[in-house]
Amino acid sequence: MFERFFNSVKNIAKIEELRQRIAFTAMMLFVYRLGAHIPTPGINNEQLREFLTSKGGALMGFLDMFSGGGLSRLTIFALGIMPYISASIIIQLLTVVIPTLTKLSKEGESGRKKIVQYTRFATIGIGLVQAFGIAVGLEGMEGGAFVQNPGWPFRLMVIITITAGTAFLMWLGEQITERGIGNGISLIIFAGIVVNMPSAVFNTIQQVQADQISFIFVVALVIMMIAVVIAIVFLESGRRKIPVQYAKRVVGRKIYGGQNTHIPLKINTAGVIPPIFASSIIAFPATIAGFITVPWVQALGRNLAPGTAFYTILYAVLIIFFAFFYTAVVLNPVDMADNMKKYGGFIPGIRPGQRTSDYIYKVLTRITFAGASYLALVAIIPEILIYRFNVPFAFGGTSLLIVIGVGMDTAQQIETHMLTRNYEGFMKKGKLKGKGF
Repeated sequence: MFERFFNSVKNIAKIEELRQRIAFTAMMLFVYRLGAHIPTPGINNEQLREFLTSKGGALMGFLDMFSGGGLSRLTIFALGIMPYISASIIIQLLTVVIPTLTKLSKEGESGRKKIVQYTRFATIGIGLVQAFGIAVGLEGMEGGAFVQNPGWPFRLMVIITITAGTAFLMWLGEQITERGIGNGISLIIFAGIVVNMPSAVFNTIQQVQADQISFIFVVALVIMMIAVVIAIVFLESGRRKIPVQYAKRVVGRKIYGGQNTHIPLKINTAGVIPPIFASSIIAFPATIAGFITVPWVQALGRNLAPGTAFYTILYAVLIIFFAFFYTAVVLNPVDMADNMKKYGGFIPGIRPGQRTSDYIYKVLTRITFAGASYLALVAIIPEILIYRFNVPFAFGGTSLLIVIGVGMDTAQQIETHMLTRNYEGFMKKGKLKGKGF
């Protein structure tokens, strides 16, 4: 298998377009990591980082994961890509309830471009609000000890710097999606998580050497993590195949149809979108609450911190909700049934039209519930071990979901490029195409 893999890597170099796309993606991610170390002016960054690391608690570590360490250092990418994700959630929710946006979403490429433009404007708006909250919060923390020159000039500088950093990351993600390989926004989050993994492994080794945790305990954690990875890979590649038959049609002197095929419905159609969206929804009020001294607001922020019962329940509910919501946005059983009927297709034993759409909806609901439950379990169980039982599990469930999900999606896109040019993919034939259930 390894020989096949290395041969596939060699084949990548033979495809000029794919080679250029991978190189472009790597270069953009390098720019992102470079910017994640450029500090915001007017702040005592080292003192602030020590304070946030020691006092920020679980919430700071959770938010810092999505910004690639930019929040604890308060760099120009302190907000990361989270404002864009929040804006995407808001626009997608509004698309369901506002007829104008619903109409735009059905207008093809032109409508999609307008919705993307609205998302960009919303991203800037959310970035401005969060950056203002950070600036005001910094002036109030420890009597303004982390701010060199408090006042409106400082606030405006922080607002402009951090918001511009978010806008640049948004542009960077769009460029990767268009000219690189994989989903740009997801890859930016992926890079921010992966870059912290070596330090997490090193810290675990230090704890073992200092006899803070036993070696056997670490081996058990590694086995558990491998089991979680295997479960994620297995379920992410799982498919529910609905058989479809096409009746023979005579058009002129040619006969069309007559073949058997299937509709492959993924167990987890939404991919890593639900945990990312859920994290963004929880992080937004928690971030604001952390910089406001009002007692009830601070109490809300503490309840929204990872490890609390309220956070755990809310996180699981939001993951399940977004799994169903995103699946409903991507797949429409009525449209699928209409298209099938239009081309003479039918599901054996099911009448075309309304009966077919009802059957697809029923199957889709069942597998989406299974996929949403699996997402919630994988995201929640490691978080409970880390925050409730102080288990030194370096990589939380959300991190593993994002890393593995984005990695599989990117590998799938690379394999698609290779197969369209008659090269073998990374794995055996059909390996990345999913398993039927």
